[in-house]
Amino acid sequence: MLVNPAAGGSRGTDLAATAARRLLARGAEVELIAAQDVGAARDQARRCVADGVDVLAVVGGDGMVHLALQALAAAGGAPGHGTPATAGTPALAVVPAGTGNDFARVLGIPRRDAEAAADLVLDGEERTLDLGRVTGDGAPPRWFGTVLTSGFDALVTDRANRMRRPRGRMRYNLAMVAELGLLRPLPFVLDVDGARHELEATLIAVGNTTTYGGGMRICPHAAPDDGRFAVTVVPAVGRAELLRVFPRVYRGTHTSHPGVRTFTGRRVRVETADMRAYADGEPVGALPLEAEAVSAAVRVLVPPR
Repeated sequence: MLVNPAAGGSRGTDLAATAARRLLARGAEVELIAAQDVGAARDQARRCVADGVDVLAVVGGDGMVHLALQALAAAGGAPGHGTPATAGTPALAVVPAGTGNDFARVLGIPRRDAEAAADLVLDGEERTLDLGRVTGDGAPPRWFGTVLTSGFDALVTDRANRMRRPRGRMRYNLAMVAELGLLRPLPFVLDVDGARHELEATLIAVGNTTTYGGGMRICPHAAPDDGRFAVTVVPAVGRAELLRVFPRVYRGTHTSHPGVRTFTGRRVRVETADMRAYADGEPVGALPLEAEAVSAAVRVLVPPR
């Protein structure tokens, strides 16, 4: 069980202890590992996978899930080549302790009950899910479980990461207000399974799942086990129109806006100048980037259906 001690405003350690006690009381064999930084967490995840554990459980938010996916996908097959074989690799379990917890949210994993989330290690149903594989920017392939985005929200995230305070959701909200003052249309080139689209947009989201940003259903037509991405293009609109449409993202009804375009595809390439992309809330490189939907790439323990 790998924990990010800083997750959820330093609640991660307490939630991990609660989850570990629950599993020990039920007779499970648990090794609790607290990683002090991203590099240590990455190394420990790889070690756990190499040691052949049955389940890699992470206590944290979408960033910790993202980190675990890198270790699991790389172990499932030759890193960066083909489809990772899930047989023989650990299953993933998640005890949510972050801010957004979108990976857990879309899979129905309890987000406010560490003991209930821990019980899934023993009682959960194993579900095989797709992952997105990102290449480009001269970096090694990266894997993601939820949504890859670029455009306005990437600019907001960049600004929020440069801010020291406030902490939590309010910092993101303030960064969004600041970027709204600089809002401008971005000229994107979007390629979906070989079909090229040149368009101006506010943002482009490539969804393996529906949700990002703490409950925003940006790609409501996505499914994590259909072998395809759902792509949402939010058009170039003014500040007033963006503010009017934005609340609809939480319900997933923004796609009925006449300017919003949606696509589905297995391979998606996104290109524009001077822009980064984020996946699972983590930076994955500068555009242009290509994402491939890889079927049956990871096994996750979820509530029984």
